Amino acid sequence: MRPCRQINRYRANAVRPYIEALMTDYITIAIPKGRILQDSVALFKKIGIDCEELLSDTRKLIFENPVQRMRYMIVRATDVPTYVEYGCADLGIVGKDTLLEQEKDVYEPLDLKFGYCRMMVAEPAELSRDDDPAGWTNIRIATKYPNFTEKYFTSKGVQVEIIKLYGSIELAPLVGLSERIVDLVSTGETLKQNGLVEVETIAEITTRLIVNRASLKTKHQRITEIIEGLEKHV
Repeated sequence: MRPCRQINRYRANAVRPYIEALMTDYITIAIPKGRILQDSVALFKKIGIDCEELLSDTRKLIFENPVQRMRYMIVRATDVPTYVEYGCADLGIVGKDTLLEQEKDVYEPLDLKFGYCRMMVAEPAELSRDDDPAGWTNIRIATKYPNFTEKYFTSKGVQVEIIKLYGSIELAPLVGLSERIVDLVSTGETLKQNGLVEVETIAEITTRLIVNRASLKTKHQRITEIIEGLEKHV
C-alpha cells in the first residue's frame, strides 16, 4: 500500500471517534404530522430551536439541523412512544390519549398544554334519556382505545365487551355494532350530527413531551435545557 493511502486511512480512523461523538450528541425528536406538528414548531421557535423546515411540502421523514445538533423524525402519532421507548428518538411529542392506551416505558416530564380534547363515553340520544351510568354492569363499547377503556371500566366493576375500530367510531351505535363508544371529543359537533350525546368524561387530553429514559441520563444537560425552556412557555 502506498504511504499516502496509509496516511489517509490513519487520518480517517483518527477523526472517526470525533465524528461519532458529534452524531451521538444530536438530540432526536419524534413528531407526528398535522396540528401537533404546527404547534410544536411554533413552541420550539420560542426557545430558539429552528425546525421550520418540518412544515415544508416534502415527503422527507428525517430532517437535520447540524448547527443546533438537532434531528427530527416525522412519524405516525401512535408510533411516537415506540420510537422514544426504544431510543430511536430522545424526545417525542404525543397526545396523552396515546400514552394512556399504550403505557410505554417513557418519562413524561411536561404537559405542553395544546391539542386539548376529552376522552369520553357517548351513546345515542334516545338511549341516554333513561340511562344511568351508575347502573351499568355489562356493556359493549366500540373504541380506538381498547386497553385503556377495558382498564377504566374494570376499575369501576363494570364488565365490558370491547370492539376495536380504527376510525368513524360514531358509526358503531348507529348500525347496532355497539351500544356506546369511547372516543376523543373536541367540540362535540360530530357526535351531535350523528345523534349521539356525551355520557361520561374519562380523561382530559393534551399534548405531552416524552423522553427516553436512557437519553435523559446520557444527554442530561441538553435535554434538561429543552424541558426547562419549554416549561417557561406553556
